[in-house]
Amino acid sequence: MGQFTFTKTKIDGAQVIEPRRYGDDRGYFMETYNYDDFAANGIEAQFIQDNQSKSIKGVLRGMHYQTRKPQSKLVRVIKGQVFDVAMDIRPESATYGQWEGVLLTDDNFKQFFIPEGCAHGFLVLSDEAEFVYKCTDVYDPGFEGGLAYNDPFFNVDWPIPEGMTLILSDKDKIYEPFNKIIK
Repeated sequence: MGQFTFTKTKIDGAQVIEPRRYGDDRGYFMETYNYDDFAANGIEAQFIQDNQSKSIKGVLRGMHYQTRKPQSKLVRVIKGQVFDVAMDIRPESATYGQWEGVLLTDDNFKQFFIPEGCAHGFLVLSDEAEFVYKCTDVYDPGFEGGLAYNDPFFNVDWPIPEGMTLILSDKDKIYEPFNKIIK
């Protein structure tokens, strides 16, 4: 136990996790996940699927969620840097309507735990980024949902550098604002 530092965020259930690294001139070693350490800090998720994506600078993926089979996610960057965002869309949550953003990089090794029922997305800030994440349920395209990344209800302060052109998927371009989707 004790291989991680857990920091609660303003989103109920969301945490930033920093693994302890052991290194020397040969490189480093670290645990990226340990059920007992996570459970002792309130994250008792049972992960059943791992995913990895690669994206170029300016790609903004999100804001995604599932209406059935909602997923908690443990996300991290293994190459590059992204600004990762969770939006709390859980009506019963004390932090409903709030968002949290975390800079995840291959240098800071931070991870972000996003509880089920939150919308999730990220913006690639480096030339390219490789993003890995664990999920507590399988992806179900029949129950996929999404919100506009620039939704005025959440008013996410995306760190978009001057001159950056955002690259969105066709589906991410047409997502509607929160007030039109969630009643």
